[in-house]
Amino acid sequence: MSNQQLVTELNRQLSNWNVLNTKLHNFHWYVKGENFFTLHEKFEEFYNEAATNIDEIAERILTIGGKPVATLTQYLEGSSIKEAAGNEVAKDMVSALAADFTTISKESDEIIRLAEENGDEATADMFIALKSSIQQHTWMLNAFLGK
Repeated sequence: MSNQQLVTELNRQLSNWNVLNTKLHNFHWYVKGENFFTLHEKFEEFYNEAATNIDEIAERILTIGGKPVATLTQYLEGSSIKEAAGNEVAKDMVSALAADFTTISKESDEIIRLAEENGDEATADMFIALKSSIQQHTWMLNAFLGK
């Protein structure tokens, strides 16, 4: 198995997190309504976490001999999630994030599988931990929505 498949999937995640980071800033700046204080703070927490994930994923790609994508065009083309439309209301913002975290979590399974097949326990462990965190975020967002 080629390490390139793993690098390709890692770059998809790098793209996802960059698109998500921008979406989270959008939501942070534009959220309105009765849940403003709660969501404004939560979105900031999420984008700070996203920034950390972006750096760690890019550095992991470099560590295993790959080349991380690093332009906005590459992020948008390589991402499985979509950027914000810019007109979402608070409930739509939370729903979008729950869906995005679900997508990232599911795609993490492929990275974990590929990393394990390549004998790359460090990458597998990194994404197992990341997936655990994302699953908790998804649960909390869905609880906020009453699901």
